Amino acid sequence: QVQLVESGGGVVQAGGSLRLSCAASGRTFRQHAIGWFRQAPGKEREFVSAISWSAGCTGYADSGKGRFTISRDNAKNTVYLQMNSLKPEDTAVYYCAADRRTTGWTRLPNEYDSWGQGTQVTVSS
Repeated sequence: QVQLVESGGGVVQAGGSLRLSCAASGRTFRQHAIGWFRQAPGKEREFVSAISWSAGCTGYADSGKGRFTISRDNAKNTVYLQMNSLKPEDTAVYYCAADRRTTGWTRLPNEYDSWGQGTQVTVSS
């Protein structure tokens, strides 16, 4: 398993940007796809974006397409989520998660076996 720590959350005005980071420890980080999920108060956790271990495949929820960009630096054991043109409805706790797989990625949270503690993103109108 890998251990994950998110950072980069904060308070930003609508239209602003944030870059979230997911730092991982563990020798097998490069064997994991990484996903970002978010959970707003009173709502279920939802998929945001994911990236394969090689960074060759990425995916986004419709809500983030064209605004969010996921990337990873395996040399630094870190995955990033660049979020632009933020909206109040993006307000949530954002979590990164690791899924040990050799190809692709998944949007199903129960496929991920390691989770971070989350970082709060608040977008004011």
